[in-house]
Amino acid sequence: MKNILIITSYYPPETGAASNRIFHLADGLQKRNFNVSVITPLPNYPTGKIFNDYKGEFKHISTEKGVKIFRLWIYASNSKNKVLRLLAMLSYSFSLIWFFMWNKIPKTVIIQSPPLLVAFTSVLFLGSKQRKIILNVSDLWPIAGLELGALKKNFSYKILEYIERFNYNNADLILGQSEEIIAHVKSIFPKKETFLYRNYPDFSPPEIIQKKISKEKLTLVYAGLLGVAQGIYKLIKHLDYSNIEFHIYGNGSEQDKIKSFLNSNPNLPIFYHGEVARDKLHKALLQYDVTIIPLLNRIYGSMPSKIFEYARLGLPIIYFGGGEGETIIKDNALGCIAKPGNYNDLNRIIAKIKPFEIDLELKQKIKKTALKNFDFNTQLNHLVAHV
Repeated sequence: MKNILIITSYYPPETGAASNRIFHLADGLQKRNFNVSVITPLPNYPTGKIFNDYKGEFKHISTEKGVKIFRLWIYASNSKNKVLRLLAMLSYSFSLIWFFMWNKIPKTVIIQSPPLLVAFTSVLFLGSKQRKIILNVSDLWPIAGLELGALKKNFSYKILEYIERFNYNNADLILGQSEEIIAHVKSIFPKKETFLYRNYPDFSPPEIIQKKISKEKLTLVYAGLLGVAQGIYKLIKHLDYSNIEFHIYGNGSEQDKIKSFLNSNPNLPIFYHGEVARDKLHKALLQYDVTIIPLLNRIYGSMPSKIFEYARLGLPIIYFGGGEGETIIKDNALGCIAKPGNYNDLNRIIAKIKPFEIDLELKQKIKKTALKNFDFNTQLNHLVAHV
């Protein structure tokens, strides 16, 4: 049985695409006869506060579904203050260094990036000829930070670029969740071994509900992180509600602003349902006609995992983010595309969709496509050959 360590900043009981991705990777490797261990901070995302069950602990060790999990101390914060956010990353990096000093580390290590600084710490202290370093790149920082407006091209940006290149250069294998990420890595290190590792979900989808045909409004739903990158607050202010209802699930930094907007506009058909457990959420989503995947700005390298999850549920998708996601939607006939950042075009696209057109046959077709083309186990079996 081969030992393998995964280092990540997100893991259940934290919610979101990042924690789900690493959980399924760890679980999938364990089922394939790997002895898997995970290092992660004490749960704090996305609230920026240590979860109640872990408060007061410096380290928490548990075994969950055959995977040994080491949860290390972190100065938790989701503050917009860059100094506090940096302090949070540094605190976890120091915890990692302490762990590396006093524990035996397996010969194969998978490191999640971003955060760049956490990945840099891990690569710097663990990279050696005796150890295989696999870097799992889910977003291209610092490029993504620049496109989001969180970073500026200055001396700090150059340092982050150096860290990014150091991480790539010292990794034996780089996993990228989009073709753009792979292309970016190859543009810097043409001979680097890479592997396209999409964020495919691994769950048994519930049976699709046959919705009664009526003349009701189109029901539109979003479920996920309510952060700046997703732009849900701006979205609800620009949607045309003449013929739609909009339902929202999730939490994040824009949650309070969204609630405030709803309180100030009680007549708008917007319904906020809070955060719901994933299995219950999947069943809840089946009652809606279509889902929307928005990005406030087109982010190079970004590939929203919601595409694969929603498709597995059979939900037609309105994609409003640009980039590689558009290609996935078009090539697999998963829904329709609105021009990124163009809310007039988005409203025009939505207005063309009639509730009676969203029937059981269409949803079953989307689900069948997802089960065939976005299969987690097939992808992981290919990856295991490289590990």
